[in-house]
Amino acid sequence: MTEETITKADEGKRVVNADGTEVGRLVDVRDDHGYVEPDPSITGTIKAKLGWATRSDEAHPLDEGSIEEITDDAVYLRGTLCQ
Repeated sequence: MTEETITKADEGKRVVNADGTEVGRLVDVRDDHGYVEPDPSITGTIKAKLGWATRSDEAHPLDEGSIEEITDDAVYLRGTLCQ
């Protein structure tokens, strides 16, 4: 398994469960933790990609231990992030 480091540059990427289900977008990265917004609006997605997003109370915390791989367009999880 690889260790992936999440950064501010990853904000706006899709977050995908190990089973291939897209569960949301990475909207905020702080102190080595990401926050996944389930079903963000198109405006929220654009803001996240520009680094302007704010997370809502519905955002799920995501730590680096949950990440299998980070690609140019998505963050792939080792397991499942329930919505």
